[in-house]
Amino acid sequence: MPRYVVERTGEALNAHGKAFKGSRILVMGVAYKRDIDDMRESPALRILELLQERGTAVAYHDPYVPAIPKTRRHSFDLASVPFTAAELATYDAAVIVTDHSAIDYQLLVDHVPLVVDSRRATAKVLRHRERIFSA
Repeated sequence: MPRYVVERTGEALNAHGKAFKGSRILVMGVAYKRDIDDMRESPALRILELLQERGTAVAYHDPYVPAIPKTRRHSFDLASVPFTAAELATYDAAVIVTDHSAIDYQLLVDHVPLVVDSRRATAKVLRHRERIFSA
């Protein structure tokens, strides 16, 4: 699943005339599943790693995971970024990995030019549907 999501992200970036290298990508949700703080076996860690390998600047937002702790396989020096319109506007794309119910997905789509949705979290989003790619 992580490789497929990253491939779809690349396709979506290409469709918008962007490349992985130099893009700023926000990963939405790093917990293993919705509305919890458990990161064990979360596909988000591998997605972050694959995106970094492709030359992107990555960040994440997760209301349940304020910082990513070091694991046996991964060592990220990342903390959850604020979920504000100003912060969202600084990214080229967002990838929804965990569909937390506390996230305002309309706000996300309003301010990020490209959203790759791997969880159908944007199903009720009304504006800017052309920015949404499913994965």
